[in-house]
Amino acid sequence: MGWDGFLVLWCAVWGVAALVGYGMSLAGVTRAQRTVRLTGRIQRVREPRHGGSRKGGISVVVSYRDPASGQEVTVTNDGERGDTVITCAWEGREIGVCYPRGRPHAYWFSDTPEEPGRGLGRPSFAVFLVYAGLVVLAAVGWGWPWALIGFGGPWAVSGAVQLPGAVRAKNRRIERLAAMETVRGRVVAVLKDVSVDDDGHTSTVITPVVSFTTGEGTAVTAYCTSNLPDPAGAYGRDVAVHRTSADPAGFTLDRAAEHRSEERQVTFHVLAVVVLVATTVAGAVMVRGPGALLW
Repeated sequence: MGWDGFLVLWCAVWGVAALVGYGMSLAGVTRAQRTVRLTGRIQRVREPRHGGSRKGGISVVVSYRDPASGQEVTVTNDGERGDTVITCAWEGREIGVCYPRGRPHAYWFSDTPEEPGRGLGRPSFAVFLVYAGLVVLAAVGWGWPWALIGFGGPWAVSGAVQLPGAVRAKNRRIERLAAMETVRGRVVAVLKDVSVDDDGHTSTVITPVVSFTTGEGTAVTAYCTSNLPDPAGAYGRDVAVHRTSADPAGFTLDRAAEHRSEERQVTFHVLAVVVLVATTVAGAVMVRGPGALLW
């Protein structure tokens, strides 16, 4: 099978996946549509054990109201619910509690309360993959370079239109960084996870846990995965925590690093627009080349 045949197969497979996904959404049987989503509130936070694992997230006790009986239900992740979700916790924080319809015992948490969904994310992504495959096939395999114009042009215009908004959002985030208050924090645990891949290579993930109290008196426990020098040896270290007054989860240990990260995001946006413009120009040059149809 040649590469063009592979692209045809690519488009066919993802096209079928998109149709199946949209069909399931119309029938109301996607995972998102079969999931009950509730708002829970953290009642208690358990401090992670130094040297333990980050898997399961920060151990919390959560209460929510059962929509069927109206009674209050208390549950906990306690490191048993699988994925790391709760990475920043304080008593009174609202989080999402989800479970399959009719199976409340199979619950899991989400970082924030979520609205009901229709499960269209995956089929829409599959449509995009079909779209990208058809563009490559049309431009290179079938000799239709105008497909590059049809692909790059609209995306380049969309990216350029959104660029001023991205710059304004970056400036607002930088203003929030400058207005952050500084409180004292302490690294109360350093978590360590060791994994071995199929080739026998060992990888280690170090996750410091910082605890601090906001100016309003809220005690916060959070994973700190960046901007902390020598994280493996940070246990017991006092740190300066910069935080926003509106959201205890909006904190950083290094405002300068966050400032550079905001600048990089805008730079990436600009580079993406440049690449799309270059794709459009390449298609225009190929169209206007010898032996091709002129516009």
